[in-house]
Amino acid sequence: MQGDRMPANVLAVRLIPRVDSGLKEQLKLAPGICSLGLITCDSDDVGYTALDEATKKASVSVCYAQSMYAGAANANTSLAGEFLGILAGPSPDEVQSGLEAARQMIQHDACFYSANADDSVVYYAHCISRTGSYLSAQCGIPEGSPLAYLIAPPLESIYAMDKALKAAQVRIVSFYGPPSPTNFGGGLLTGSQSDCQAACEAFARAVIDVANHPVRWSE
Repeated sequence: MQGDRMPANVLAVRLIPRVDSGLKEQLKLAPGICSLGLITCDSDDVGYTALDEATKKASVSVCYAQSMYAGAANANTSLAGEFLGILAGPSPDEVQSGLEAARQMIQHDACFYSANADDSVVYYAHCISRTGSYLSAQCGIPEGSPLAYLIAPPLESIYAMDKALKAAQVRIVSFYGPPSPTNFGGGLLTGSQSDCQAACEAFARAVIDVANHPVRWSE
């Protein structure tokens, strides 16, 4: 139903207390970083948001984050989902704290929403009041900046992004032209927290409009 939360699910989690030196080299881990936390879920954008949250709650960094192709509905195994994230830290305790923060975000906070009655169109319009180290580095913005994380199906993503940019004093810091690996599109916008929230709301309205009136020239 329109407006319903479409929550993500954690599919698998593992902690590696002391990573092998060969894998450490492949992941380009810094000296003193010896523990890893692995997590998969069935929503990549929620997963990226959750990893960023982990960097704010524990002494961890993101050493690997990747979307799986075609989306969770087409995953090749039951635990692959559409995202793999790896946290790295100096100790198992720090990494476990990071994983728990990520798990909480995935299961109880960030989520996609339905744009129409039968849930066949969904979107992600999540306002991050303060970025952690991961998304800040991805966007080239100061740590602690507000961010509007906006994702939707291909046409909807471009149309709604235009609406979001016009609705608030925000700017694009990362653009995901469709199709992404999961066949969606969107981007990350920054500005004040209130402007980022306004951008999220405008984005959501535009996606909902397209979902409910797909074949017409304008609103």
